[in-house]
Amino acid sequence: MTDPPKPRTFNAKGITAPLRHAVFRRIWLASLVSNLGILIQGVGAAWAMTQMTSSADKVALVTSALTLPIMLMSIPAGAIADMYDRRVVALIGLLIALFGATALTMLAWLGLVTPNLLLALCFVAGSGMALMGPAWQSSVNEQVPSEKVPAAVALNGISYSIARSVGPAIGGIVVASAGAVIAFALNALFYLPLIAALLLWKRIAEPSRLPPEKLGRAIVSGVRYITNSPSIKIVLTRAMVTGIVGGAIIALMPLVARDLLHGGAQTYGIINAAFGLGALIGALKIAELRKRMSGEAAIRACALSMGGAIAAAALSREPVLTAAALVLAGAAWMMTAVLFNIGVQLSAPRWVAGRSLAAYQAAGSGGIAVGSWCWGHLTDLAGVETALLVSAALMLASPLIGLWLRMPRINAPGDDAEVRADPEVRLPLTGRSGPLVVEIEYRVAQENARAFHSLMQDVQLSRQRNGAYGWSLARDIADPELWTERYRCPTWLDYLRHRNRSTQSERAMEQEAIAFHIGPAPLRVRRMLERPFGSVRWKDDTPDEDKCRKSPWSGRFFSPP
Repeated sequence: MTDPPKPRTFNAKGITAPLRHAVFRRIWLASLVSNLGILIQGVGAAWAMTQMTSSADKVALVTSALTLPIMLMSIPAGAIADMYDRRVVALIGLLIALFGATALTMLAWLGLVTPNLLLALCFVAGSGMALMGPAWQSSVNEQVPSEKVPAAVALNGISYSIARSVGPAIGGIVVASAGAVIAFALNALFYLPLIAALLLWKRIAEPSRLPPEKLGRAIVSGVRYITNSPSIKIVLTRAMVTGIVGGAIIALMPLVARDLLHGGAQTYGIINAAFGLGALIGALKIAELRKRMSGEAAIRACALSMGGAIAAAALSREPVLTAAALVLAGAAWMMTAVLFNIGVQLSAPRWVAGRSLAAYQAAGSGGIAVGSWCWGHLTDLAGVETALLVSAALMLASPLIGLWLRMPRINAPGDDAEVRADPEVRLPLTGRSGPLVVEIEYRVAQENARAFHSLMQDVQLSRQRNGAYGWSLARDIADPELWTERYRCPTWLDYLRHRNRSTQSERAMEQEAIAFHIGPAPLRVRRMLERPFGSVRWKDDTPDEDKCRKSPWSGRFFSPP
């Protein structure tokens, strides 16, 4: 007698596992439709520009108009997403994009669109999506359990790749058969499912123990973290260079169809679809690539493959050969983008992940926007073939950047560490009290001085990443074993945020520094409220506690720095 067949089970970590969650599934499917609409509009806008003007500069600027808002708005958008309800922020961004798409449709239908007006309305639509992007991407961990977040992030990339593989072809067919106006109208219509999916999402926000940062301070915090994170800076620089150099094939694709292949809108849609098909293949193969190669080796292989593919597209006059080259270019482009994305996401802790991801988007999109403008100018001067060959040569040479800016070994920063108890406070404080000065005294054996000093350079970056400024390390010339670390935080609330932003790996590094301390006395920590001359204006005979209102932090017990 045989055993009954076992019920079919699903791998909770499989690529499709997040689709079992209704909220994520609705938003993912709606975003797929929205991505299709955006790409259809892109084809319509680029082809409409070729019909209004023969300037390659203007045609390339369509790509710039759609991507430049991401460069300009990503950091503020990432900060806004961290400060407010991400669902509401995403909805506002979608409504802005819907307004731009609707206005473009109406004006095109009335025959009032000019090249400059087309660029302006593309910029409006791009601005809405730039605001929506960080809020949507950073909310993935609220839609699925934490163990399914990597698969959910990959699915979002696959969503765009699917749209990229069929959207341009659909756009080419629509433009060829019905005109650019219908392409613009479809984009406006395709925003509606995503708006509905977000309205149906009943988001439950977890209240923070501390009040949210102001927008300006949140932007500064994000920028400070990135500038003090060497690994993220390397990834952002490489992403921008890749966008500038490799963006030629994206910006000049309409001219490849028109001038090199002597085709129409349908040809443009087909070669665009070939690029998208390659992007889909690249997204599906990224896990295998990461297993076989290190980050630097994978980026070099992708750059060399893309350089060769761009050169082939420049020299080809046959649509089939051009499409084959663009499949390879699309796969290399998507793999590079995903590798950079993973590098940023695994290098940033949770509290700044949205802003770090927004910075990556700004770097990549900014590179494409700037590069598109440059390649358009070069095309006007030397032609499409020459511009693409120059791009291919630069892409083939780009791996040399790795000699100076080698891709870092990506290790997750570790889960956020436990929330530290607030330190003991006897002076009445408010959240805006500051600046706060922190001094930590270490007693280090002289034979360990060099190792201690080297470690403290990493501690410096950690302090500054998490919100401190004015960091210094001094050695007492009369007592060489005595070292004093000193840094500032703008306000008391900023200091409390600074204490609780450190990850487990950063706290382990702090403990390693503390381990250098010798002597019977414990580590000495001073927290002092800096009072510049003239900042205190109460009368001489009025006690501090009577003049200052009661501090919510008074009486808290002592805890580490």
